[in-house]
Amino acid sequence: MRAVIQRVTKASVTVGGEQLSSIGRGLCVLLGISVDDTPTDAEYMVRKILNLRLFEDESGRAWSRSVMDQDLEVLCVSQFTLQCILKGNKPDFHSAMPAELAQNFYSSILENMRSTYKPERIKDGEFGAFMQVHIQNDGPVTIELTSPTGPTDPRQLSKQEKQQQRKEKTRHKGPSESGRDKGGPRSKQDPNASSGAEGDVSSERES
Repeated sequence: MRAVIQRVTKASVTVGGEQLSSIGRGLCVLLGISVDDTPTDAEYMVRKILNLRLFEDESGRAWSRSVMDQDLEVLCVSQFTLQCILKGNKPDFHSAMPAELAQNFYSSILENMRSTYKPERIKDGEFGAFMQVHIQNDGPVTIELTSPTGPTDPRQLSKQEKQQQRKEKTRHKGPSESGRDKGGPRSKQDPNASSGAEGDVSSERES
């Protein structure tokens, strides 16, 4: 599964000239689901999206607070085009999960986000519709997130995350400290592991 996460001052989804959803400050998440995705991928994505520290704290310190910490909103939009594989110059979307499966899978992700956070803070577009997504990026800040490939056992995934967190802490230390930390084996991610959900999206930035 792949997500493109943007920190926004506002964002909205319009279908056929009618605005379906809008948020103020928070996150706009373009989410794609692949044929290989499982509930484990969905749980990983929900946890990361809601806990990414993309906002400043009360004293203005950057990268300190998550959307949940700041009680902000999230606008999710299904976007199967994130699963694109180019064949020459022509996009191919066969790796995207078929619409009849992806719709229920996508709905379960939204339900998970709402039960983990606050239902009224999670907005979405219209699955399978041709949408206009208006995004006012704040920063700009854009994060690409891909669910890990490899072991699907929750204990193994937890071990991978802990190893990654240790490496991130090491990078924030001084040169002498980080030099002493040899770290564990690097968890691998498949750069081709992307996502899809049936539907089409065109994004229009506002100045």
